[in-house]
Parts: sequence; C-alpha cells; structure tokens
Amino acid sequence: MARPSWAVERFDGNPILEPESKHWWESKAVFNPGALYEAGRVHLVYRAIGDTDTSVLGYASSPDGLHFNERLEEPTYVPREPFEGAGSVSPSSGSYGSSYVSGGGGMGGCEDPRLTRIQDRVFMTYVAFDGYSPPRVALSSIAFDDFLAKKWRWQKPVLISPPGVIDKNACILPEKVNGKYVIFHRVFPDILIDFLDDLDFDGKTKWLKGEFRIRTRADYWDSRKIGAGPPPIKTGEGWLLIYHAVGKRAPDRYKVGAMLLDQKDPTRVLARSPEPILEPQAWYETEGFKPNVIYPCGAVVIGERLFIYYGAADRVVCAASVNLDGLLEQLVSTKATAGIPSPSRRGHSQDHRRKRRTSR
Repeated sequence: MARPSWAVERFDGNPILEPESKHWWESKAVFNPGALYEAGRVHLVYRAIGDTDTSVLGYASSPDGLHFNERLEEPTYVPREPFEGAGSVSPSSGSYGSSYVSGGGGMGGCEDPRLTRIQDRVFMTYVAFDGYSPPRVALSSIAFDDFLAKKWRWQKPVLISPPGVIDKNACILPEKVNGKYVIFHRVFPDILIDFLDDLDFDGKTKWLKGEFRIRTRADYWDSRKIGAGPPPIKTGEGWLLIYHAVGKRAPDRYKVGAMLLDQKDPTRVLARSPEPILEPQAWYETEGFKPNVIYPCGAVVIGERLFIYYGAADRVVCAASVNLDGLLEQLVSTKATAGIPSPSRRGHSQDHRRKRRTSR
C-alpha cells in the first residue's frame, strides 16, 4: 500500500513555547497543551514543570494560532487537592536541580489538560497524580467569561475515574449526543467512551465506567496503545478525533493519527488513518526529556485549517496545521483500507452490544 501524504505541516517557528528560566514553575519543561479558539484568539492551557518537579498549568494566547504574544507570569492552575499533590508547588519545598519523570512521575501534580466549552462554561479534564497512587482523571470547570477575563475561579476539582486504575487522556465532546454527555478516556490499551446524564461527580460514588471502546489495530502503527488527543471536532463527515498511539514495533515512539466517528453514535468509527499523520522527525521531537514523543492535547479550526497543538519530547509546545477539508477527504478515502475493528461494548461481543443498544 502506498503511504499517503497527509499534508500536515509543522510550523516553521516551532517550538511555539519553551521553558522559561525566570519562572520557577516552568523552568524545565512546557508541553501537552489544551486549546480553545474564542474571541478571536487561540487560548492554550499547557502543562509546566519547574524547580519543584510538580506539574502545574500555564496560559498563553495568540491572535493567529502560531505567534503567542501573551503568556502569563503565574500559573493558571495549581494542585489544590491531596489527590493531585497539593502542597508541593512552592519552590521552597522542592528539590532543585533534579530530573523530573513525566507521565505520572516526579512530584505529581496536574497533567495534560484538555479544554471543552459547553455553553457558558469551560470544562477541563486532566490527569491528577499525587506522587504515588495510580494517575487518575480529574475534572474542573470555569465560567466562560471568567476564562476570557483570566479570573481563574476554577471549580473545586473532583476525581472522575475509579481508584486503583491508571486512567488518562480524558476529553469531553462539545455537544450532547442523544441527550448524553460523552467522555473519552484511556485505560491501557484502548480508548474508552462513556455516556452520562450529567457531569456532576462527587469523587466518592460516581466513576467513569468505560462502557464502550475503540481498540488498537494488531497489524498497524497503533497496535500497542491509543489515546484520545483533543476533544473531537464536529465536521460534515462526522466527529474528527485526533489521537496519539504507539505501535509494538516502535514502543518508544508516540505518533499522531486521525479518525472519523459517527455524529449520532461516536462509538462507531467511520474512517481511520492507516498511517500516522504526524510522527517524530524534527529535532525538537527527537531530543528532550522523552525523545520521539508527539503528544496532542489541543486542536482548533481557524478558517480552512485545523491547528494541532502538541507536546514534543515532553519539553516544548509545538504546532502543526492542515487543510481541514483535505484531511477529511483523505480520511474518507481510507474507509476500505483502514483496518477498522468493529465497535464493541467493553468486555462484550459486538452482537451483545447490538442487543443491548436496541433494547434501550
């Protein structure tokens, strides 16, 4: 099979954000940004590592999605609860000069945010890590007007994934489907999907269940594990999901793919890229704290182009873009050759899932 050219273009000015030595909280690394395009600007909330090796979240914005001329000197979000390492943020309590371990390591904190605007609120899912327990999915939100005004009145965070399970890569669909909120997340090795009546979690009795799954593909580049990237984007062809994946033949290389999900049933994959649309090649992707990693957490549409924001090598923030219609056309053309597994309810056969769905 001829390898397709996905026409995804890296920004010539990459990295768009780098560590800032004069800020103790982001002196070592900035990466894995969530993104929104609102009020004529792209807003990034990115993961930052500084002198204490604790993950906090910073903010930057841009009028064109590429040149970020606004960047705050203080974090927009810091750990506030024991489950996310509260109390380890102050530089006076950290161990200076050590090498952090990303992806649920080091001193813990708030990792890998995804942003979704739903009406008058911005919801943020992220990975909460206390430094020793399995990383879990946490949820907070903020009034949309406060977000734009940079009045960081975040709602008290709450854990939404069950204890004792490593759960990551959560994002919320920006619209309800059949009256339900839809949350994507990842328990190794698949993308899991939940349909919920509300987003009111108490952190004690209500958890994500992972009722449906989108699976890895045995003979493809995404054979070892996959995870949702930015919240899916609604298009005329379906929900566009940008995702990251690792293959068994290259277990240390994080690559980026794309898939189309049915608008009325996002558990159903309509098309899926048979090859990565972006993989580590540039120096800032192959050199860093975690070499050969491209990790997308944010995406926006500006005009005719889709902008993808990603962490590179767990050290810097980068951007790439592609003509949206062109990407969709290429995805649709791969339907017959994309190796799409049948959709399934987690732990059940496809036929069982069909019976359950028709009985509701």
